[in-house]
Amino acid sequence: MAQDIRDFFKDDKVSPEKMPANHEQRFIKKLDKAFPEKSSKSNFGWIQIAATITLLIGLSFGGYKLFSPDVKTDSPTNIVVNDPVETKSLGDISPGLKKVEGYYLASINLELSKIKYTPETKDLFDGYIEQLGELDKEYKRLSLELTKSGPSELTVNALIDNLKLRLNLLYRLKSQLKELTPSEAGTEAVEQSI
Repeated sequence: MAQDIRDFFKDDKVSPEKMPANHEQRFIKKLDKAFPEKSSKSNFGWIQIAATITLLIGLSFGGYKLFSPDVKTDSPTNIVVNDPVETKSLGDISPGLKKVEGYYLASINLELSKIKYTPETKDLFDGYIEQLGELDKEYKRLSLELTKSGPSELTVNALIDNLKLRLNLLYRLKSQLKELTPSEAGTEAVEQSI
C-alpha cells in the first residue's frame, strides 16, 4: 500500500494546475475570521506591572539585608552593631600552641564524656556546667582580644590558664561525683545483703 512520494510526482499524477493568485490572502482572512486575535496585553498588563513591582521590592529588600551590617538592639534606644569577626585561636599563632590547645580541648571533651549524669547529682553537675559556661565565655572574649590586638604574652597565658582551669574544674567534678557514688553503692550493697 505504501507508495514512494517521489514516484508520485515523477508520473505527474498531481495536476499541474496553479493556485489562484489571491489564494493566500483568502486563506489568511478565513483564519482571522475563525481565530480572531485577542488583545492579551489588556488582560495581563496589570499582572505584569504588579509582578515587576513585587520583584523590585524583593530585590531591594534582599540588597538591603545583604549590604547592611547586622544590627542588634538591646533596648529601643540602644542599637548595637555586630560585625562578624573571625577570631583567632592559639593554633593560629604557632604550631606549639596549637598542640597545647588541642591537648587541653581533647582532655576537656574526654572528661566531659566520662562524667555520668544522674538525677541525684543534678544540682552539683549543673553548678559545674554553669562555671564551665562562664569560662567558655571568657575564652571567647580572650580569643576576640587576641584577634583585635594581636598576640601578647598576657593574652596567650590567659587563654592557656583558662583551658587549665576548665580541665581542673572537670577533675574536681569527677572526684566529687566519685565521692557521692561509692556511698550510694555501699548503701545499696548493704541493703541487698540484708
